[in-house]
Amino acid sequence: MSKQVFNFNAGPSALPKPVLEKAQEELLNFGDSGMSVMELSHRSKTYEAVHQEAKRLLTELLEIPDNYEILFLQGGASLQFSMIPMNLLKEGKTASFVMSGSWSEKALKEAQLVGEAKILSSSKDENYRSIPEVNSSDINADDAYIHITSNNTIFGTQWSTYPDTKDVPLIADMSSDILSRPIDVSKFGMIYAGAQKNLGPSGVTVVIISKDLLESANEQIPTILRYQTHAKADSLYHTPPTFAIYMLRNVLQWVKDQGGASGIAQTNAQKAQLLYATIDESNGFYTGHATNESRSHMNVTFTLQSEELTKSFLSEAAERGFVGLGGHRSVGGCRASIYNAVPLEACEALRAFMVEFQNNHA
Repeated sequence: MSKQVFNFNAGPSALPKPVLEKAQEELLNFGDSGMSVMELSHRSKTYEAVHQEAKRLLTELLEIPDNYEILFLQGGASLQFSMIPMNLLKEGKTASFVMSGSWSEKALKEAQLVGEAKILSSSKDENYRSIPEVNSSDINADDAYIHITSNNTIFGTQWSTYPDTKDVPLIADMSSDILSRPIDVSKFGMIYAGAQKNLGPSGVTVVIISKDLLESANEQIPTILRYQTHAKADSLYHTPPTFAIYMLRNVLQWVKDQGGASGIAQTNAQKAQLLYATIDESNGFYTGHATNESRSHMNVTFTLQSEELTKSFLSEAAERGFVGLGGHRSVGGCRASIYNAVPLEACEALRAFMVEFQNNHA
């Protein structure tokens, strides 16, 4: 019998059990091919069906308009920090960044290596406890694009509504909250996401980019780093991460079975409410890092009253089968990452443990 654990890892993170079971069942003989999906040629009709189904499901679940391309790339969201300015930040233009955490800092740093990039708004002075405000009067209509990070895994903050950037393309790193709720894709010039939090295992990065941005992209960069290269080749310019895309397809089918983005969003709200209520009702025993209006439904960050108490909490939690609850060093304390695949039961179990721990140590 397998060991019972509650996986709250920040990424790679929990995958839906039915998805893992399906992969196990098909591992040695996919689609009656006599081969694993990992052994198939990426040019074969058997793999092609998987590739196209993943695109179709993503289009359906996010209601992606026809004037967008879906790309399956490699290199993680971190490579996109460089690819975006290389493709979209032209000479004489400036990219603006809304700073809400470590990942936006890294994205800005890479853009500054390529061209002109500036900070539009930031909440760094409060250790990123909230999503910064964006005033429309601060937006330069001539900017190349405005970049945001939709959810901040380290600090536990999330955009509840997105800024209106008017005619300036809005680009969002949605690595940690894509498909956790419905979004209006048409508000964005580009969305990108590493898969290993809500979409599948690590290895594939999803890019959703408007055809307008594609057509105006810089072509004076290495071929493999051009979005146009991958769009024209249907993400088959070179060998794609076929197993990761197969797993992506299976996760997307699971999301559809849960009622799509709307159904998933309801469950995610329940999970987050359970844990935030536990923090708020603890009379200061637990303290949330994020301000109430910026709280993430994906990453619940909190601290205890002392370092010694935190160590005891994490130690006892590990003995009970709770995995991945340690906070990032820049915040300290604890972090429960409750992505789509983390079941409500895991959050209920964590709430019960938090209440019990407080009762024993208050």
